[in-house]
Amino acid sequence: MLDLKNTPPATVDARRLVIKVGSSLVTNEGKGLDLEAVEQWARQIATLHAQERQIVLVSSGAIAEGMARLGWPRRPSAMHELQAAAAVGQMGLVQGYEAAFARHGIRTAQILLTHEDLADRRRYLNARSTLYTLLGLGVVPIVNENDTVVTDEIRLGDNDTLGALVTNLIEAETLIILTDQSGLYTADPRKDPSATLIQVARAGDPALEDMAGGSGSNIGTGGMLTKVLAAKRAANSGGHTIIASGRERDVLERLARGERIGTELRAMLPIRSARQRWLANHLRLRGKITLDRGAVKALTEGHKSLLAIGVTAVHGDFERGDVVACLDENGKELARGLINYSSSDTRRILRQPSHRIADILGHMTDPELMHRDNMVVVRPAQNRAS
Repeated sequence: MLDLKNTPPATVDARRLVIKVGSSLVTNEGKGLDLEAVEQWARQIATLHAQERQIVLVSSGAIAEGMARLGWPRRPSAMHELQAAAAVGQMGLVQGYEAAFARHGIRTAQILLTHEDLADRRRYLNARSTLYTLLGLGVVPIVNENDTVVTDEIRLGDNDTLGALVTNLIEAETLIILTDQSGLYTADPRKDPSATLIQVARAGDPALEDMAGGSGSNIGTGGMLTKVLAAKRAANSGGHTIIASGRERDVLERLARGERIGTELRAMLPIRSARQRWLANHLRLRGKITLDRGAVKALTEGHKSLLAIGVTAVHGDFERGDVVACLDENGKELARGLINYSSSDTRRILRQPSHRIADILGHMTDPELMHRDNMVVVRPAQNRAS
């Protein structure tokens, strides 16, 4: 693993944090909303708030609370039942948080998001502006996926992913994922007694995904793998991630003081602009294109625009302006951005120099297939050989 012994923990100097709390931690393993636990989160966040840190809380638990209120012993699979449970449970979840934070003199706000809110550039900026305004007012936003209206096609999938996207959205330095596990181990400690806790590693290291494996409890939707992938997503735009047990006493306060608890996954990329964040974390890619070695080098080392001559293959159907992934010859994504030509036109002009585009298509809207200002590299150059 990465040697970062001399690097201060990610929370020490972080002024803006996203804290994600899992379902099992706020619903007493699905038995219903645990008001005592909610009070503990509110108390600890109030301490961080008093240190002039800006906090966004991403809280699971609406569906689990709804299940408890409706007397359902198992998480339903039908979308309409999940939506009904979320609608019922969201009432108790928000009331619980509002009352707990009010006892510490802190105002709260509810933010419900879907993938469409983050995939559409205008709605993405609106959500970002709202969150910034709330933080500026000293409010603690409580974010959840809008499960009451979401469908399979537009759902984010789990609140670990949502936590990473919110981290990118508000340019937070650190994402803290609190779970019912101590962190990421080299193997499943329930099956392998020799498994050891990983204290510090590089977010996005493929080996971490192999170690994570498995699924979560029957209450939530995420396992350790979703947390590792969330850290990878947050790292795309410079955010560090800490995965720690929410059952540790005063875990948030201790992390803020610089104590190492759980697993810290460090970002290796610098913090990016808001537009690049949006591109790097766009969940709904419309297609993919494969590049030759020359184009890969031009993008990752030369920071140049992508030209059609460097494209060797087109995958999927997409339109001008869609977000498309750029793959190397091994099929690994190295960049993504807004494409200037549809998939059908791209297939006609691939491997061709820019001055031939007008002759082939009868028009040329742009000399570049993808302009560097509308593109973001999602894989650092130093990792390409690994």
